[in-house]
Amino acid sequence: MKQKDIFIAFFRSGMLGFGGGPSAIPLVHREVVQTFKWMNDEEFADVLALANALPGPINTKMAGYVGWRVGGFWGMLNALFATAIPTVVLMILFLTLLAAHKDKPWVAGMSQAVMPVAGVLLGVLTWDFIVKSKKSLGWIWTIFLVVSSVIVLQLLGIHPGILIAALLGAALLSGHNKRKKQEKGAQS
Repeated sequence: MKQKDIFIAFFRSGMLGFGGGPSAIPLVHREVVQTFKWMNDEEFADVLALANALPGPINTKMAGYVGWRVGGFWGMLNALFATAIPTVVLMILFLTLLAAHKDKPWVAGMSQAVMPVAGVLLGVLTWDFIVKSKKSLGWIWTIFLVVSSVIVLQLLGIHPGILIAALLGAALLSGHNKRKKQEKGAQS
């Protein structure tokens, strides 16, 4: 039953995530966190941050990790298969269809419609994370991190992977310092 659920979760997100990784992330979130409850929002955010920092397609990285976590080695293979194979088949079919009808206005309209839809899906996911960050960090830190991230990414042109690595490092150091303080308090 678990392997079937893994396949269904990643098949649905792979089939409906038209436009690549960014548009599929909210769909994977819905399947993993809300539908099957394999992770909570914080765990998903950690996996998403790490997947963004590593090279390669984000969908397959997330599918591989979640599949491994939920169903072991076979769960990982199952999730990767459910993510990749349908996409490859649809890509071949759509590219053949689009090549045959590339001069038609409906093809141009369909291509232009993908960007706003992917943008809205990412915006909704981002807002979800901001609201949930408020609970753990508070509004001041959340707003500070959002604004400083935008400045670092847009104005300074720093690569997102560097920003993610820096934030992960800061979180690790912060957690380490908190544990040391708790240990000192317990020893006293």
